[in-house]
Amino acid sequence: MNEAITTMLNHRSIRHFKDEQLSDDQIKTIVACAQAASTSSFIQAYSIIGIKDKEKKRKLAEIAGNQEYVARNGHLFVFCADLSRHEYIGKMEGKDVLASIESTEKFMVALIDATLAAQNAAIAAESMGLGICYIGGIRNNLEGVKELLKTPERVIPLFGMTVGYPEKINDQKPRLPFEHLYHEEEYEQDQEVYLRQLQEYNQLISNYYVERTSGKRKDTWTEQMGNMLEKQTRMYMKEFVQKNKMDLR
Repeated sequence: MNEAITTMLNHRSIRHFKDEQLSDDQIKTIVACAQAASTSSFIQAYSIIGIKDKEKKRKLAEIAGNQEYVARNGHLFVFCADLSRHEYIGKMEGKDVLASIESTEKFMVALIDATLAAQNAAIAAESMGLGICYIGGIRNNLEGVKELLKTPERVIPLFGMTVGYPEKINDQKPRLPFEHLYHEEEYEQDQEVYLRQLQEYNQLISNYYVERTSGKRKDTWTEQMGNMLEKQTRMYMKEFVQKNKMDLR
């Protein structure tokens, strides 16, 4: 097993960081690795906003649900879907690009491009001995994030990523079993097989929590997901995306 695979298989979210900032060279390396990710048709439909300012971090932490590690870390990156530069390209080249960049397809391209870049950044950071945690909580209030980061139309902040030197490393959560996630040739639709795999995974997760909390917690994965999905959250998203002139057609 090579070093890259070991790094990926050892991933876990880090939520406690030492009070030590990343150097500019580390930031540039992480961003360069993000830029090396695949991009659909070379469109490069994303931007990354780096946050060093403590007050901005504090405000973003509040938006994200008062998550302390959003305020206290080595550096905070915000990954954005970005089609604003492509509107400029249309003007520069005298091309009518609006119908294309306002399509659901290009919106999906921007989401995928940003996510691929972010995962490259995550692996780069972890290979440097740093820890990371994705922050979807900034989508609790994207109007607030937009105002704070001064993002223009056609730019959607998608998620943050805290990076820094780990102060505490938690045990790794077991993922869904290979057989449940990977389908050979066609999607497995045998419900008995599907439900059996979920029940087996529930037991694995419950055992993980019992061991980690000395018996104080023993909930299952499907219990967690059912409770989470029953609650409607961030239901304003479609309106926000359309207001920012993305995903209109």
